[in-house]
Amino acid sequence: MVDSRHRYWHRRGYLPHFDAGGITQSVTFRLADSLPPPLRAETKALDELGRRKRVETLIDEGYGSCVLRQRVCAEIVSLALSHFDGAHYRLLAWVVMPNHVHAMIEQMDGWPLAGIVQGWKSVSARNIGRLKGTKGTIWAADYHDRFIRNATHYTNAIAYIEENPVKAGLVGDARDWPFSSLGSRHPLGPRTPPSARDLDAT
Repeated sequence: MVDSRHRYWHRRGYLPHFDAGGITQSVTFRLADSLPPPLRAETKALDELGRRKRVETLIDEGYGSCVLRQRVCAEIVSLALSHFDGAHYRLLAWVVMPNHVHAMIEQMDGWPLAGIVQGWKSVSARNIGRLKGTKGTIWAADYHDRFIRNATHYTNAIAYIEENPVKAGLVGDARDWPFSSLGSRHPLGPRTPPSARDLDAT
């Protein structure tokens, strides 16, 4: 049965995207100042796949205010990610970096991906703004999403997310970065991935 709240197959540029209950998604969103204007202009000349890869390389270099380097701000985002875990989605892996966030979720019926990401941004922006006594845009308007195609893609995506602090040169061991599913020891216990059979069917 088709649920009109989901977008199913759609395009936001070059790559196809899929939005539906039961789909596992890898999502990246970033702070508004994480890419200086000259670098944003550089990425606009690329197709969607090239732009996504280039943006993820650039944000690992730590541009912008990097307010998420502050423990209390990173904790605010971590709590936003976990707030509807088990109700709107299953949170499978995540990391809060100094100027961006990676998360992998399994969607639930009736909760479109765009609304989930907007909820994370809205709640965390409001609480960070209240904490710092500032107003204005905290998050960039866009985000990148990739649905997980199969078990190999799942394993690689988990590793990419949880090893991102090492890749960015922040720690030598990913377990030493406290703001991640690997470093924090998820409060709900170990996560079991969707079955390989289910992943291979998407």
